[in-house]
Amino acid sequence: MLHSTSARAWDDILHDPLPGRTAKPRASSGLTMLIDTGLGLGEIRDLVELAGSYIDYVKLGFGTSKLYPVHVLRDKIGWLQAHQIEVYPGGTFLEAAVLQNCWKSFLARCQELGFRTIEVSDGTIPLSRELRQQVIRYANSQGLTVITEVGKKEDGLYLPVDVQLELIDADLEAGAFKVILEGRESGKAVGFFDEDGSIRHDDFTKLTSQIQHLDHLIWEAPLKSQQEELIRLFGPNVNFGNINPRDIISLEALRIGLRSDTLRMTL
Repeated sequence: MLHSTSARAWDDILHDPLPGRTAKPRASSGLTMLIDTGLGLGEIRDLVELAGSYIDYVKLGFGTSKLYPVHVLRDKIGWLQAHQIEVYPGGTFLEAAVLQNCWKSFLARCQELGFRTIEVSDGTIPLSRELRQQVIRYANSQGLTVITEVGKKEDGLYLPVDVQLELIDADLEAGAFKVILEGRESGKAVGFFDEDGSIRHDDFTKLTSQIQHLDHLIWEAPLKSQQEELIRLFGPNVNFGNINPRDIISLEALRIGLRSDTLRMTL
């Protein structure tokens, strides 16, 4: 029988076919990062009511947060944090601040608005290793959690695996909490994905075989086929990023074996 409004409708009679999914608060693995390119407060509240248990981070994509009325931005940040969801501005926005030589002021404004997490990336701009590490260390010194991103946003431009490994190690050494592997919103012709969205397995295997702790990584994997393969390889608690808000529930169903694609793994 169901005894509370927060209970899930079937948990008392049916277990998850693919076991082991972690519940919030998730400290390190099983994280899901949603990309928000302009959801209103009503949409955010509805989404959190339906799927807040499955969302750990919300990225306000690229530079969209600059376009918010300040009271709306503050309300969105506060609402999400009150429901154990961290929210942060996209890395492209910080890249713009680096170009304009105002990144320290940018970080200070982040904190003033209520952000507790920021993203450091160089997906569009050239950024020296020295400055990248400086930004990470400075943000940490100001009490901000840093998530970094490795990879370029230009279609067909792939960073060599050795370069990616060096950046991942350097970012973690500088104090990054997690490192995102670039996949954009399309999941095609970017990062470890070919033009059709399939994983480029030679490079993928080379990188994953040399990462000591795979839970340090967040995979931007917006396509179901990519999510399925990563769950098959790493289990239900692989970290995912750039998930469309409409796909949060379907991704969670995939994680726990309630879609045909992953239910087959339990046979």
